[in-house]
Amino acid sequence: MSADFESYEQDFAVLTADITGRIGKVPKLVGDEKKQMVANVEKQLEEARELLEQMELEVREIPPQSRGMYSSRMRSYKQEMGKLEADFKRSRIAYSDEVRNELLGDDGNSSENQLIKLREERAHLLDNTERLERSSRRLEAGYQIAVETEQIGQEMLENLSHDREKIQRARERLRETDANLGKSSRILTGMLRRIIQNRILIVVLAVIVIFTTMMAIFFSVRGR
Repeated sequence: MSADFESYEQDFAVLTADITGRIGKVPKLVGDEKKQMVANVEKQLEEARELLEQMELEVREIPPQSRGMYSSRMRSYKQEMGKLEADFKRSRIAYSDEVRNELLGDDGNSSENQLIKLREERAHLLDNTERLERSSRRLEAGYQIAVETEQIGQEMLENLSHDREKIQRARERLRETDANLGKSSRILTGMLRRIIQNRILIVVLAVIVIFTTMMAIFFSVRGR
């Protein structure tokens, strides 16, 4: 199940990276080219939403003890999706045809220079925004890794605790087995001792019987 989630994650990462690049191009375009780019981004955003829905379904199927790590990732992806949608809305209105016409007016040189300056400032702001977004994604990725490492550590400690309990129970069973073997050994030793004693007693009795019989025969023969 986690393999499917990770596959969706990879698709989502590739798709959002492509969307980010296209959103940065939207303000620089005009006319039909801009409309086509906007349509493409809208389609990709819809695909990204569908991927998030698939990922959320996968998370629901994951066992509760392992679900926390994936839920944390989902929150991060939803935040990233919200940022993309907000950036897309801003990019659609930036440098619109109406603003361009208003700035150009009667094709005066001052308006054109102002438009060029605004475009340069916009490009600079977009570059700074992209840098901030990349830094934010790195921080989020670092946070996710820290959370996942902490969860893995907790799971390892729990497993070690369970293993320790199993080892302790095994030692207790070994002690009980050793005690039972000691008792059995003592019982067998006592039985063997009694068997030897009984055999010695039988031999002694046999000797007495044989001696008595021989004496009786001896005196009987001597009396004649």
